[in-house]
Amino acid sequence: MKKNKLTLYIFIALIAGILLGYVYNTSVLSTYNNKISAAETAIKTINNTLAASADTTTAAYSQLKAERAEQNKIRAENNQLREGKVEYFTILSDIFLRLIKMIVAPLVFTTLVVGVAKVGDIKAVGRIGGKTLLWFISATLVSLLLGMVLVNFFAPGAHMNIMLPDSHLSTGIQKTALSLKDFITHVFPKSFFEAMVTNEILQIVVFALFFGVATASIGEKGEIVIKAMDAIAHVIMKITTSVMGLAPFAVFGAITAIVAKQGLGIISTYAVFIGEFYFSLLILWLVIIFAGFVVLKARVFNLVGKIKDAMLIAFGTSTSEAAYPKLLIELERFGCSNRISSFVLPLGYSFNLDGSMMYMTFASIFLAQAYNIHLSFAQQLSMLLVLMLTSKGIAGVPRASLVVIAGTIAMFNIPEAGLALLIGIDPLLDMGRSATNVLGNAMATAVVSKWEGELEGSVNDIE
Repeated sequence: MKKNKLTLYIFIALIAGILLGYVYNTSVLSTYNNKISAAETAIKTINNTLAASADTTTAAYSQLKAERAEQNKIRAENNQLREGKVEYFTILSDIFLRLIKMIVAPLVFTTLVVGVAKVGDIKAVGRIGGKTLLWFISATLVSLLLGMVLVNFFAPGAHMNIMLPDSHLSTGIQKTALSLKDFITHVFPKSFFEAMVTNEILQIVVFALFFGVATASIGEKGEIVIKAMDAIAHVIMKITTSVMGLAPFAVFGAITAIVAKQGLGIISTYAVFIGEFYFSLLILWLVIIFAGFVVLKARVFNLVGKIKDAMLIAFGTSTSEAAYPKLLIELERFGCSNRISSFVLPLGYSFNLDGSMMYMTFASIFLAQAYNIHLSFAQQLSMLLVLMLTSKGIAGVPRASLVVIAGTIAMFNIPEAGLALLIGIDPLLDMGRSATNVLGNAMATAVVSKWEGELEGSVNDIE
C-alpha cells in the first residue's frame, strides 16, 4: 500500500506541476518570456542581415553588431530574472538531487565491494562481468540502431519548417569527443576520494572492483571489512527510504519550473518531433521487455511493475541517477541476488543508458536533416560507432547527452549551432530517456541474475 501511495503521489505531483507551471507561465513569467522571445527574434534577424553583408567595415555593420550585443544583454537579463522567479520551485528538486548524490557514491562503493567480495574469485568476477558486458554492448547497439532506423523513417528534421539558427553561432554547450586516451584516463581514477567527491561512478566502480577482489583474497581478515561494508550499505539504504519520501516534492518542483519557463507552446511547436521520439522510446521499451521476456518469461511484467516508482522518479527529475537507490531496493525485492545487483547496476549507469543511446543517433541525424545535410548509410554507421565509444562513462544527469552529441556532430560537418533547436525541448526529452535508462538497467540486472542462477522467487510475486 505504501509503495502504491508513492506512485500515486508522484503522479499527482506531475499533474499539479504541469497545471501550476502553465498558470505561472501565463501570469507571472509572461513579461519576461515575451521580452526573451522578442530579443531572440531580433537576434536572428540581425544575424541574417550580418551574414548577407558583403562589407564588414561599414558603420551600418558596426551598428548591427552593437544592436545584437544589446539584444543579447536584454535576453540574458530577462532570463536571469525569470530564473529568479522559479528558484523556489527548482530548490525542491535541487535538495532532492543533492541528497541522492550524497547517497549514490557511498552506496555504489559499499554494495559493489560486498558484491564482488561475495562473488569470491577473479574468475567468477570475470564470468559475471563478461555476461554483463555482453548484454550492455548488445543493448547499446540495438538502441543506437533503432534510433538511426526510426529517425530515417520519420525524417522529423525534413518536415519541421523551423528557422535554423545561424551555423556559426555557439550554443554554450561544451563539446566533448573522447579520444581513446581520454577515455582510458577517465576510467581509471587518480584519486579514490576525488572520484567520490565528484560522483564519478565509473571511477568508483573501477576502484571498488580492485578493492572487492583484494578483500576476498585475504580470507578471514577480509570478512571483517565485508561485514562493515555490508552494515554501511544497510545504513545508507535506510537513509534512502527517508529520502524517497521527498520524491513527489522534487518531481513537482522540477516539472513546474520546466513548464513555467518553456510554456505549453513549445510542445505544440515541436509536437511532431516530440511525438515521434516518444513513439520511438515506446518501441525501445517493447524491445527491452521482449528481450527480458525471452530470459525471465512472465516474471518480466512483475519486474516492470516493481520498478515503476523508480522510473517515475527518473522521469520527473530528468535524471536516472535519482532513481538508483530506489531501483537497487526494488531489484532485490524482485529476487535479484544482492551480489549481482550491486555488481551489474553500477556498471549499467556508465555503460547501459539505452534511452540516451537512442536519443544520440535520433538527435544527431535529425540535425543533419534540418540542415539538409545528406549522410550516407556508411557515414551514419560511422556516427553510430563514434557515439558508442564517446558515450561510455556518460553521467546520468540532465544535458549529458547534448554534450556528447555536440562533440560528435562536428566530426560530420553538422553545425553545432543546430543544438539550439533541441535545447528548449531537451528537458521534455530527457524525462523519457531517463525513465528508459532505468528500465534498461533493471532488465540487465534481472537477466544476469537469471543467467547466474541467482534469481529467487519473491513473496510479492505471488500476490
